[in-house]
Amino acid sequence: MWKVVWAVWLSVTVCGHRADPEEGGGEPSLGHVSVVIVGSTGDLAKKYLWQGFFQLYINQVSSGHSFSFYGGGLSPADKAKPILFKILKGVACSKDVSAERCALLKEQFLRLAQYKQLNTTKHYQELNTQLRKQITQEGLTEAGRLFYLSVPAFAYTDIAKKINGSCRPATGAWLRVVLEKPFGHDFHNAQTLVTDLANSLADKEMYRIDHYLGKQVVSGILPFRKENKKFLDPIWNKHHIERIEIVLKETLDAKGRISFYDQYGVIRDVIQNHLTEVMTLLTLSLPANLSNCDDILQNKLKIFSVLKPLDKRQAVIGQYQTYNAEVQQELNKTKDHVSLTPTFAGVMVHIDMAQYDGLPIILTSGKMLDERVGYARILFKNDIFCVQNYKSIYCKPKQIIFYFGHGSLHYPAILVTKNLFKPQLINSEWKEVTEHKVVSVLGLPISDYYVQTPIVQKEAYTELISQLYHGRKENFISAENLLASWSFWTPLLESLHGSFPRIYPGGADNTNLLDFHLQGQEVKFSSEAVVMISQDMMGGAASTSFQTMQGKYKGTDMVSAWSEDLVERLAADMQESAEAAVREGGTFHLALSGGSSPIALFQRLVEHHYSFPWRDTHVWLVDERCVPLTEVDSNFFHLHNNLLAHVRIPYTNIHPMPVQLNQRLCVEEDRGAPLYEKDILHLVNTSSFHFVLLGVGYDGHTASLFPGSQVNHGDSLVVLTESPVKPHQRMSLTLNVLNRAHKVAVLVMGKSKHELVTQLSRVKDDPKKWPITGVQPNSGKLVWYIDYDALLG
Repeated sequence: MWKVVWAVWLSVTVCGHRADPEEGGGEPSLGHVSVVIVGSTGDLAKKYLWQGFFQLYINQVSSGHSFSFYGGGLSPADKAKPILFKILKGVACSKDVSAERCALLKEQFLRLAQYKQLNTTKHYQELNTQLRKQITQEGLTEAGRLFYLSVPAFAYTDIAKKINGSCRPATGAWLRVVLEKPFGHDFHNAQTLVTDLANSLADKEMYRIDHYLGKQVVSGILPFRKENKKFLDPIWNKHHIERIEIVLKETLDAKGRISFYDQYGVIRDVIQNHLTEVMTLLTLSLPANLSNCDDILQNKLKIFSVLKPLDKRQAVIGQYQTYNAEVQQELNKTKDHVSLTPTFAGVMVHIDMAQYDGLPIILTSGKMLDERVGYARILFKNDIFCVQNYKSIYCKPKQIIFYFGHGSLHYPAILVTKNLFKPQLINSEWKEVTEHKVVSVLGLPISDYYVQTPIVQKEAYTELISQLYHGRKENFISAENLLASWSFWTPLLESLHGSFPRIYPGGADNTNLLDFHLQGQEVKFSSEAVVMISQDMMGGAASTSFQTMQGKYKGTDMVSAWSEDLVERLAADMQESAEAAVREGGTFHLALSGGSSPIALFQRLVEHHYSFPWRDTHVWLVDERCVPLTEVDSNFFHLHNNLLAHVRIPYTNIHPMPVQLNQRLCVEEDRGAPLYEKDILHLVNTSSFHFVLLGVGYDGHTASLFPGSQVNHGDSLVVLTESPVKPHQRMSLTLNVLNRAHKVAVLVMGKSKHELVTQLSRVKDDPKKWPITGVQPNSGKLVWYIDYDALLG
């Protein structure tokens, strides 16, 4: 891990104390303030920024300052201006503002706002000319300019150059430029960004915003610790604290953000910044003066300097089931593309100092979890042994919870169990909650806690916008802090590169799949794959070399081996079935699926199975994409090129799915599916294929039967279906006909399928969520062929 040495060359941040206005700190001097939001019609601006600046205007309109607000972006004004003003009309006043006053303030705010295209250097020059002209014509004094860059990080350097070269305020006025996370991708990338920005802006002019620091409970951590110092000092250490948990759970998926999220993942998105900041606030040494952010920064840096290095042994990662399909769709990736980006992570951190030595700090976050909630919990050791009255408050867990919001409580609060102490209120802006609804918070009824909450709840961005207007930087990220954080997290990110995340279904269905336990200095998932492998291995040389094993998987037969040996065994089993069917009835009906896994099988059959009874074999498709059969996306295309073109099989025995009829693809009126079903009914005795080869996707789909779609198709044998990834339209055999087969083989290969194999071994059969679990032959046999990479990881 890189050591935290950057403070020696980075400029000192101007904090909450008064400073010369030109230096960018202290109270704004009376005069005109120009606010420019670059990226003014984006999602963040729409949801939070304009509302935050409107609230700033409400609070400051009578203070002697004057304002102008500019929405900026790449789009020309004729396209963006209507969008901007639709957003501006949606801003709202707080409850303490009367309806009449609110209407007047909104009208004034709208008159002060306008849109400017900000793309080229010329655009910034024109903006500067307009700002200076307005100040001169109206006889104003310029107090400062505030640029909020609500744009991707790759655009920061270019915009900073344009602001520096073309749009700085007059001498004596301040400049503040707000930068949204992410601030880099890793340590080296962040260091480059810091260096590049320093060529255009002084560090005192940059405000790196982490909105979590604007949450009232988060910003209240240090004041709470200080107000309750006499209670906390004796117990804020390894002797009394069992562990610290910092948790951010989300119920939403990453849809709509995939282009960003797939590059960053959960650790970069929220753990490296939000949760790490909370961790430092909980563990740093309290400075004597909480208003001096230089002291707070130095104490944060001391914590970073004694964090024990991380590698993948201190982390577990997961990915919700449908994420990979969302990546394929939004990023236009092929069906074989596999994203390893984690959407869930649990990390155990240790601090190498006497006060916290050996004390585990758990940071965990994820998408598609069971509830939306964020909190930090300090769980204390309980030295009380209750002989009889187990319900006594003294027998229950001792804990302090910094509850950021949402969840069962629905409001931000700080909770202290009554078996610890009665805390002092943070300040006059907080109140004690004495009347409670019946609710449980982290395992205890609310009545077991002392609870305090802000009298008035304020939105995080609104709070931070007010602070940056006043030049207060204690809740913004300094360059030193930024680089120290990345220097800590980058080694873990590098060690996790290439690791396969555990697949989880999402929501309540996750049950205990993501639970993890602490083993000394390591973290592991609590539940592993439940795969039964018999001690009897298949005979001869294979058993002595541990090449092939047979066992049970999900209660049915399983064959496992290294991939080459597994394909060899599957090919042999297929030929055995073919020869038996021909001996018995003269014909062998074989249904094959697409994908990349069967290609090795096809090549094995071509190169080594010269006696395979192809002349008496009919080959059918399990599923097909609705594309011309001559295109590379077609399953038949690969089947033909890798198998059928190289064996002697009568042309009339080959049965591609009729996805293209009347020069159209999968049009229901063309009745392609009923036509294929008619062929099966006519040629296949009792519609029972002798051998069906299936694969299974990362989301549990098989054939072209996908999670969340209809899987019960009644008596139908062939149907049209919809895939979540392109090409969306498919034709597929149904579970009805698959389960009539004499033998069904499911082929699963590759390390990327290990988490899927693990998860499938644990979930209940639910074809709606896991279509592969609906494959249960009525009177035939199901055999899983799983290579060691997929089975053991």
